[in-house]
Amino acid sequence: MTQGNPIKFRGLDHVVLRIIDLDAMMHFYCDILGCSVERRSDEIGLIQLRAGNALIDLVPVSGRLGMAGGPAPGRAGHNLDHFCLRLEDFDAELLRDWLVRNDIVVGDVEQRYGAEGDGPSLYIDDPEGNTVELKGPPNA
Repeated sequence: MTQGNPIKFRGLDHVVLRIIDLDAMMHFYCDILGCSVERRSDEIGLIQLRAGNALIDLVPVSGRLGMAGGPAPGRAGHNLDHFCLRLEDFDAELLRDWLVRNDIVVGDVEQRYGAEGDGPSLYIDDPEGNTVELKGPPNA
């Protein structure tokens, strides 16, 4: 950090996803991953989901806010490479079993470097092709 720079990061605040199928995305993020609805602004087209200490904002491309962002995202053109959700615990077997039972294709568990150092993680895709990394605690 440059001397005098007042910026000090705490962590991820929010990610905004421009989406097409609100029902599928709500099912994935709330029912499967366990996020909860924090706030809705239907008049502009914004649903904010709580994911631990961060938010995932869902912006349907059919809403006022979504239309301002241009064409809809898709598997051939994403607005995002991936985002990472830090999990409190990481039991790979239980996690994989839960995701597979919910018809989610699960990538291999690998050690990856994140904000807290190396630790286990895996990749999954949400219903609209956004890649989500689920990351466990750093290795001891």
